[in-house]
Amino acid sequence: MEKPFSPACERNRDPILEVLKTVILPTDRRLIEIGTGTGQHAVYFAPHFKLLEWYPSDLSENIPGMKLWFKEAKLTNIQDPVRLDVSKDDFPKVKFDVVFTANTFHIMNWKECKSFMKLLGHRLREGSRATIYGPFKYKGEFTSESNAAFDESLKQKDPLMGIRSFEDVHSNMVKNGFELIHDHEMPANNRMLVYNRLKFEKHN
Repeated sequence: MEKPFSPACERNRDPILEVLKTVILPTDRRLIEIGTGTGQHAVYFAPHFKLLEWYPSDLSENIPGMKLWFKEAKLTNIQDPVRLDVSKDDFPKVKFDVVFTANTFHIMNWKECKSFMKLLGHRLREGSRATIYGPFKYKGEFTSESNAAFDESLKQKDPLMGIRSFEDVHSNMVKNGFELIHDHEMPANNRMLVYNRLKFEKHN
């Protein structure tokens, strides 16, 4: 089996890293990545946060490929990948300071997106952060013609896929106990949403 490779991961990794450097604190100890995919992001980011344990997770079929990246990189702060389907599974039973996910919301159906945000509300505690990278619509409008074309191509593969509305994502994050810290403009018409978990008792 050859290592899987995503050109998009190579293109977007440096801008994402710059945002993560502002999100991940020196006191943070554990990050879980939802939808690790090929494993390229984990291998590139983890060395920059040596005190942070990076927990990769994805559907079962993607784990063998990412393991090839991890075996080659030999990074001590990347943990063994976790099988995680956000519609069925829970996070590992440890405290996470940061959740990172990239290019997952337009692949998951909306019900899965809502399940994921609900899971964040249940598993993260006050002061933890959640970061969501990818394209979004604003006030029902695509931010570029290329995003509109991308959305159409996704829907041709699966009508339940598609670029999500920022307003829908934001309202669900707020409902599950989060406040928006920053909405970063990223290259190639992407965004990086950074949320902070508010005090747990207020929302449960």
